Amino acid sequence: MSALVAYDEELADRIRELIGAEADLVERRMFGGLAFLVGGNMAVAASAEGGIMVRVDPAHSDTLIESGRARRVQMRGRSMRGWLRVPPEGLRSERDLAGWVGRGLAYARSLPLKKNLTP
Repeated sequence: MSALVAYDEELADRIRELIGAEADLVERRMFGGLAFLVGGNMAVAASAEGGIMVRVDPAHSDTLIESGRARRVQMRGRSMRGWLRVPPEGLRSERDLAGWVGRGLAYARSLPLKKNLTP
């Protein structure tokens, strides 16, 4: 019997190809998936639920949800503004994935660097 993988490794590789040269990039297992952090702030994660979890400017999250391509993340029964889930079908093309990854990177870069960063 093979071990279960908590996230889509192929999707993680696709994300890695898009942001591998990013300064201050750290990969960390979080939320049951593999998160990509910039300056200590999560930008995007290959989600254990399939697809990605992406952190965006909360001021833009409602518009992105209205597009029908993403939904708000629910954590412990609470809706998280600025945190979106994009299902696998919304990430089939490299252009689609790059757009979401770009949004996550832009927002993570806009946040203050976290102190005491440890991988």
